[in-house]
Amino acid sequence: MADSPAPVADQVLDCTGMSCPLPVVKTSQAIKTIEPGQVLELLATDPGVEPDMKAWSGRTGNELLGISKEADVFHVLIRRVK
Repeated sequence: MADSPAPVADQVLDCTGMSCPLPVVKTSQAIKTIEPGQVLELLATDPGVEPDMKAWSGRTGNELLGISKEADVFHVLIRRVK
């Protein structure tokens, strides 16, 4: 059985090279520019982005679809809920 394809990001936010709290701040701003149901992909190199985005999505009610890491870059997929 094949896995369902990963959601395709409607917008990509590149925060590579930025450290906490900038990726969270930029994500908060960027999520407001997409429609509910759309997906934002955050690219970040700060290892703190994983716990930060889990806490942020829980606090804001947006859906954290997944976090993967390729080389030194974290790919965080977030669906805007409201």
